[in-house]
Amino acid sequence: MSSLRELQAGFGAAMLGGDEAGVTPYVVDDEPGAASRLAVYRHHILTSLTAALEATYPVVCRLVDPRFFRWAANSYVRKYPPAGPCLFEYGGHFAAFLAAFPACAHLPWLADVARLEWAMNAALHAPDAIALEPDALRALDPRALARLKLRFEPSVTLIKSAWPVDAIWRANQPGADGVVDLGAGAVRIEVRRLREDVVFRALPPGRFAFRAAVAAGRSLEDAVEGALDAEPGFDLAVEIRALIDERVLAA
Repeated sequence: MSSLRELQAGFGAAMLGGDEAGVTPYVVDDEPGAASRLAVYRHHILTSLTAALEATYPVVCRLVDPRFFRWAANSYVRKYPPAGPCLFEYGGHFAAFLAAFPACAHLPWLADVARLEWAMNAALHAPDAIALEPDALRALDPRALARLKLRFEPSVTLIKSAWPVDAIWRANQPGADGVVDLGAGAVRIEVRRLREDVVFRALPPGRFAFRAAVAAGRSLEDAVEGALDAEPGFDLAVEIRALIDERVLAA
């Protein structure tokens, strides 16, 4: 190998892909041997990353049982190695991976449970932001309000699922019985950090449509149109007051 980058790439391939030929010449080959040394490193990496996924997705792990989870996690780690050094940032593709994983095809709600758990993880570690104050809106020209684009503070995530993933999550907490009515229908959930805790709650259709449009960078006018389509009785004044009172909009 002609460069450090190539050596690092080769080592990564040996750890996750099993292709050791390119790096064994650079590993001390005394007892127990280069191949055994690489196997120890591989085991440590896979074990550490699997443990990180278990910590982020405890409900998913409980739903499929730990052995199945570790098998799926092993496949995930090999396909999506970490892009950074912080383990709490690892696992962002896991929901999409589960949705496409053939062995989970009989669990159509599992990926959305993973989406909820990832949103909770993201909320826990999101940076703080200064909340938007009411005076900032009052100072605007009323004619500019229709074109206004608001933004949420970084911990907020909005999730829509065809399955009652909030009930699934609650039913699979320590001490819960795990019983859920999967026929309860779709849910629209807002996840955020509230002081030191991560919380989530179901939102009515209009409020969810409005907030989802805001989160997507749509103008206030477009967000209101979407909310009225979802819920004809949507009240913009009530919603703006709620957003300000909840301090979920970033300055």
